[in-house]
Amino acid sequence: MSVFALVDCNNFYASCEKLFNPKLRDIPVVVLSNNDGCVVARSAEAKALGIPMGAPWFKLKDEARRHGIVACSSNYELYSDMSNRCVEVLSAFTPNLEVYSIDESFLDLSGFERVGYQAYGQQIRQRVAAWLGLAVCVGIGPTKTLAKLANHCAKKELAGAEGVCDLTAMTAPDLTALFSRIDVSEVWGVGRKLSARLADMGIETVQQLYAADAETIRARFSVVLERTVRELRGVSCLSLEEIVPDKQQIMSSRSFGTLIYDLAELEEAVATYISRAAEKLRNQGSLAGAVQVYIRTNVFKPEVPQYQRCIAIPLPEATSDTRVLTQWALRVLKRIYRPGFGYHKAGITLLNLTQTANQQFSLLSGEGGAGDVQSRQLMGALDAINARYGRGTLRLAAEGIEKSWKMRRGNLSPGYTTDWHGLPVVRAK
Repeated sequence: MSVFALVDCNNFYASCEKLFNPKLRDIPVVVLSNNDGCVVARSAEAKALGIPMGAPWFKLKDEARRHGIVACSSNYELYSDMSNRCVEVLSAFTPNLEVYSIDESFLDLSGFERVGYQAYGQQIRQRVAAWLGLAVCVGIGPTKTLAKLANHCAKKELAGAEGVCDLTAMTAPDLTALFSRIDVSEVWGVGRKLSARLADMGIETVQQLYAADAETIRARFSVVLERTVRELRGVSCLSLEEIVPDKQQIMSSRSFGTLIYDLAELEEAVATYISRAAEKLRNQGSLAGAVQVYIRTNVFKPEVPQYQRCIAIPLPEATSDTRVLTQWALRVLKRIYRPGFGYHKAGITLLNLTQTANQQFSLLSGEGGAGDVQSRQLMGALDAINARYGRGTLRLAAEGIEKSWKMRRGNLSPGYTTDWHGLPVVRAK
């Protein structure tokens, strides 16, 4: 029988911030989105105060002063590194693992029944806590959907478990009682709109969805929800995705810290986004056959003049050369730019991706094309240097230096694990 575990880091972004700053240990902490806009993560203390997800930070400042809430800018580099470290720890507990998100991983525990799933889940929690200082919850079930639901139970302590919930150890009557207490919206893949439609059929709890006729669910909704019903019944329909599929398109975009009016600053931003996307493109061994660029003003301020435009163009030859991709992206930008507007956001997308190994060379291949050996060597050296010494160590001049337009991160914590200058320092008195 298949057995899956879902390991989820508790309040991950906020926990990473607390981990290296003892002053925040018992303080309510929120993590803000790009440009320090909205709340995207909350510590347990902030949740207890009723701070909602997605709330604009400027509306919470009075409440923050009243309750001593600390706001942190998103430190994506730190979160990504801690996520990778957590995955490395979890890899020691199973040969088969799927990284589902930055703070969640599915583990295949098939064959570990002699160890005892509940005890094994506690070992996982203790190892992650001891080695990384992070708290995790573990949900165990015969399907991925049930493992996800068990993780919810572990977090809310619905099944009397301390951070671990093993649905495989529960009897049928106990499962029925448990599922009858859980809202159907807690099922993986059942969102707010779908919950409302299910409620019209009288399905409001997990148990009612479990007992629903699968064929009727398929006819009224989709084969995806039918598969969810079967997963709730213990029929495994979803396997682990151990190999992450290559992206079919690569996007890079950001809102600006201040409005941009000049074409030159927009060009710096677009060149920077192309550089990041091209690096990802090469990492997965792909070439891009088209480039899309878009710009827009601030749609949240309807009182100011509005403008947005997006154009995609095919390239003469698929490439992963940052120089060539930047050249074409800037051509597109000049076509869509209109003076007199304050631009709030820009972005690029690399389209029509193909594998480098499958690309057919052309006798007329130009600079940066699939057949350009010097281009591949140059881009390889660029990636190697930036990987060793930090992103942006080598970059195109088109990306600029000052970058006054970059997003605001006024409360950014140090790169404790990603930057030598961010290492914690202990000073003796």
